[in-house]
Order: sequence, then structure tokens, then C-alpha cells
Amino acid sequence: MNLPVNKWPGALSLAAILFFSATIIMAQSSSAGPASNQDVQDGGFRPLFNGVDLSGWVIPEGDGGHWKVLDGVIDYDAMSQAPGAKDLWTRDEFGDFVLRLEWRIPETPFVNPNARIIRPDGTYQRDAAGNPVSIAVPDSDSGIYLRGTSKAQVNIWCWPVGSGEVYGYRTDASMPAEVIAGVTPSVFADNHIGEWNSFEITMTGDRLTVELNGIVVIDNAQLPGVNDRGPIALQHHGRMVDGEWVSPPSIVQFRNIYIREL
Repeated sequence: MNLPVNKWPGALSLAAILFFSATIIMAQSSSAGPASNQDVQDGGFRPLFNGVDLSGWVIPEGDGGHWKVLDGVIDYDAMSQAPGAKDLWTRDEFGDFVLRLEWRIPETPFVNPNARIIRPDGTYQRDAAGNPVSIAVPDSDSGIYLRGTSKAQVNIWCWPVGSGEVYGYRTDASMPAEVIAGVTPSVFADNHIGEWNSFEITMTGDRLTVELNGIVVIDNAQLPGVNDRGPIALQHHGRMVDGEWVSPPSIVQFRNIYIREL
């Protein structure tokens, strides 16, 4: 209908306006909001996080309550008291899968003076003397460990290259150039600090694809030697000395974590 509003019959004008307004709101909600539980379940996904507690996850021994559930999200302040590894692991192991989750960095209390400019081939930008160029950025740092190994980490951080890169493979000089380039994000797709982001991570064999906020940033990258199966972890990062952060802390939140095994 192309008639202007002032030419609709009076009895229909309000109904028509309400109808079209509701249609617009519904369209915006369906395109911008996270999938409902029913939609996810219908797609063969199952939750890894129930939104209430950390059932199904292995809390680091001696953690002291720093990995916790707060207002329906997994909230971490990067201050685990565990004497050993401080990452949060799933109890279950997975082989091929599609993992969906949302994450956000609430704040960046540490300024990293040694962030690097990463070129599309995965190498660092260098100055005239051949040294890697360092830049200072407000930085928090976490990631998703795949198949039981920190080397296969889909990174979450504030470097200019963006989240989604596989740091352990990109920085492994023994890897072929095409592997290093493949695990380097093709585009910066992070939302602003404090805003929620979405990952869709697909592992099939030794191949990885990462979508960040609906944009493919890693496309069918090869991870040579990656484990066939293993648990998934949410990464701890950062260290505090005398009340001051000396490396980027994993001040991070996670929600809506679902997996579909392939």
C-alpha cells in the first residue's frame, strides 16, 4: 500500500500504523538479537552454559570464586587464586563441531605498550631498522581453547588485527607461510569495548573457520597437528604485581554458549 497516512480511512489508520511498527520492530529484533533457546535447539545445538551456574565446567582448584556466574553470564575478573592453570574447561570433549557464543570485554584497565601491527600474511610490521613496530593500546585478553590445547586458541583481545586469530599457530615460525596467513584475521570485525560480540567457530578435521559478528575472519584455516578431540576452555590471561596489572588481564564475560557436534 503506497497511500500516505492522511489518506487512509480513519478507522484503519491507527491499526495500519501499529501493524507496520510492530513489523519493523520484529524484523529488527530478529536480525540484531541472539537466537532464542528454541531456535538453537532446533538447529541441533545444545547449551554448554545453563545461565545459572558452572555445571559442566571444571573450575580451577583453588580459584576462590573468581570464575562465577553474574546476572546470567560467565564473569571473570582475571584474579583466580588457583596455584596452577587458571582457565575454565568443559568437562566434555569434542571432535568436529560448531560452537556459538557471545563475549564482551567490559573494561581495559591495562595499557599494553607492546601491541603489534600484524600484516595480512601474519607477520609483524617492521621499522626501518627491521624491528617490529610496537604501539600502545588499552588491552584486555582472553580466548577460546579448542580440543584441549592452548595452541589452538581463537583469540579475544584489543590489538588492531582484531579478535579471532589463532595466536599459537600464527607465531609458530615452524609453520608454513600459508598456515600463518590463514590463521590471521582477514578483517577487523570487533565491536566497541563494552559491547557484546558473537563467535561462530567451526572445527572439521584440522580446519577452522571463525565468524565474528557475522563476518568470516578466518576461512577454512589449517591447524596442522591439532588434537582430534579435546575439551574447550575459556582462557585466563594477565598478572598483577603489587596491585597493578603487568600484562593484559582477561576481564571478560561470556553468555549463550552452544555447541553442535558434527
